[in-house]
Amino acid sequence: MNIGLLLFIIVGGATGLLSTLYLIISLFVVLGQKIYRKLRYGISLFN
Repeated sequence: MNIGLLLFIIVGGATGLLSTLYLIISLFVVLGQKIYRKLRYGISLFN
């Protein structure tokens, strides 16, 4: 296989993996912040 094609596949796979991990981690961080604000200050989860 061509070395350029392999690099393209690796970079594309890494980009997809990192963006997916970012979305998953940020989802749980936002949920954690909302639950913390609900417990600490009584703010609605939907604000």
